[in-house]
Amino acid sequence: MEKSTFELIYDVVKQIPQGKVATYGQVAALAGNKRWARVVGYALHANPDPEHIPCHRVVNAQGEVSKAFAFGGENQQITLLENEGVKLEGSRVDLSKYRWNHVTLEMME
Repeated sequence: MEKSTFELIYDVVKQIPQGKVATYGQVAALAGNKRWARVVGYALHANPDPEHIPCHRVVNAQGEVSKAFAFGGENQQITLLENEGVKLEGSRVDLSKYRWNHVTLEMME
């Protein structure tokens, strides 16, 4: 059976390591369609298993946390990231330092 778009997105988000972040667009591209960035937001808002799908590790293209973070607001996302060792300037993550550099076998060929 083929996975749903949300399931593909959740599979990517589960791979983001502690102490790293990915952007909505990055997750979309890794899930199969770089145009799904907004869909990533919808999927994370509907996250059925926040304990195993770390949606707090997804930020926008500027490294900013979501002002409407689904599980307790902007400050909760900041707290969760800081607890994992991610340093923020206000509500922004330095993507040059904390962006997850996912490498697939296809990228290495």
